[in-house]
Amino acid sequence: MINFRQMIAVLLEEVLEGLGRDEIAAMVEIPAESRMGDYAFPCFRLAKAMRKAPPLIAAEVAGKLGGAGAEIFEKTEAVGGYVNMFLKKDVLLSAVVAEALEKGDAYGSSEMGRGRKVVVEFSSPNIAKPFHIGHIRSTVIGNAINNLYSFMGYDTVRVNHLGDYGTQFGKMIVAYRKWGSREDVENQPIKTLLEYYTRFHEEAEKDASLEEEARLAFARLEQGAVEERELWQWFRDESLKEFSRVYAMLGIGFDSYAGESFYSDKMGRVLDLLREKGLLAESEGAQIVDLEAWDMPPALITKKDGSTLYITRDIAAAIYRKEHYDFYKNIYVVASQQNLHFRQWIKVIELMGFDWAGDCEHIPFGLVSLEDGVMSTRAGRVVFLEDVLNRAVERTREIVIEKNVNTDNIDETARQVGIGAVIFQELSNSKIKDYVFSWDKILNFEGETGPYVQYSHARACSVLRRDAGPEGRLAEAAACGNGATGLDLSYIAGESAYELAKALYRFPEAVVEAGEKYEPSILTRHVVDVAQAFNKFYHDEHILVENEDEKLAKLALTAAARQVIRNGLRLLGMEAPERM
Repeated sequence: MINFRQMIAVLLEEVLEGLGRDEIAAMVEIPAESRMGDYAFPCFRLAKAMRKAPPLIAAEVAGKLGGAGAEIFEKTEAVGGYVNMFLKKDVLLSAVVAEALEKGDAYGSSEMGRGRKVVVEFSSPNIAKPFHIGHIRSTVIGNAINNLYSFMGYDTVRVNHLGDYGTQFGKMIVAYRKWGSREDVENQPIKTLLEYYTRFHEEAEKDASLEEEARLAFARLEQGAVEERELWQWFRDESLKEFSRVYAMLGIGFDSYAGESFYSDKMGRVLDLLREKGLLAESEGAQIVDLEAWDMPPALITKKDGSTLYITRDIAAAIYRKEHYDFYKNIYVVASQQNLHFRQWIKVIELMGFDWAGDCEHIPFGLVSLEDGVMSTRAGRVVFLEDVLNRAVERTREIVIEKNVNTDNIDETARQVGIGAVIFQELSNSKIKDYVFSWDKILNFEGETGPYVQYSHARACSVLRRDAGPEGRLAEAAACGNGATGLDLSYIAGESAYELAKALYRFPEAVVEAGEKYEPSILTRHVVDVAQAFNKFYHDEHILVENEDEKLAKLALTAAARQVIRNGLRLLGMEAPERM
């Protein structure tokens, strides 16, 4: 497709002195209001070098640019210190419609990441603990980031770094031995194990010896004791069955479930490397790396009893991933609570002499709390994610029946829209913001929501379906025969059609920006913009007119809008119903 920003940069390079093409391209802006043009160039930086006031420079540049860019500009004008540029509508419409229909599911994708591997670690719940609403953030944000990077041409590896190791397993083993029932665990694994874990902490407040008993149980697990190992493996297997059910509901898969336990036999090498580099120091019997020079507390590598910690296992995991995948980026989608932890271990990796430490990136996000306070696994105060998804589907089913929604499969539509509503809600706001979980907000389908965007897609499908003739012809099939060259786009010269075309054109830019900033909400916002622009076009224009050329042009733009909405929803991890 035509890269208008680059074309403008080339034209301006001929007019301006002292600025390179890339620098000019970076300065080109998109005005906040359409009446100010499609693109704008600020001239304020040029005032000193050219010894002229910005408005005078803008007037001069606008005049020269209008002639040089006659093929793409309808007009150029100077407003204050800006050069405002208005594209020719037919040029933009033709480029957008042709490419969207030709590329289809690949529209908006690129090859910028070709030959580069990106590891994305996300979700990572703890074995034998609830998969609760707090986990949805890492899960859906990480999935969207993975999808974006894959769409940009990177070879992505989705890693679920399960919390399947650590002292909590000693506690779980002790609790199961004292109060457990195999039948109860097999019937309701997570809820039953949560009850055991909660009871352990209640009892430990009355009997401190339980903590030591749990520590010894974990030590035996680390040493490979048969009974402890078998219990741990059973807890892990039963937990994964439940986790897998939730991932299936969300439509999310992983390439690796290598959790903390996977690196238990790789700790020795890490400790040896740290000693070789002279980084380890003893502190009250424990082994640490002193990070005072970098204004951080010491990184605790091993406890007094020699057992390892999260940071040791994360160091081992990073080394393994670099050697196994040779990543270009190693991305960790983990809550902002862990900011210090990531700063510490990435610094340790750097001190160990690994020049790829800077390729490890922590993508933090805000926390979820309940309306009556923070969640606590120890206290048993959690909202199970599966319950949230099921309730969203049930509520959506009620709405579908109540509103007599046009669907030939009520249950399927309820599933697609209900789960989509939860995902979209999570990805709508900046990932770093904390928020309070509210059933009312999650299940609110009004306004700029997932169901609104999905409905817009279904509406476009309906328009195209109504045009299907006896032979089942779809408008985009006719348009795709020779791109958009066979269309008379003068029929869709209305302002709403042009605003829709601009939103479709900017979709690839939104994909790249969302990916490079690790911010899916940028894409979410843009998909809403496309949906709103399409609905305005739908209301302003009569699409299924008698004139075949006019109808085909309008249907082609409708098909392009449908394609972009579908692509956006897919990147966010949502489905695009064709009937609603």
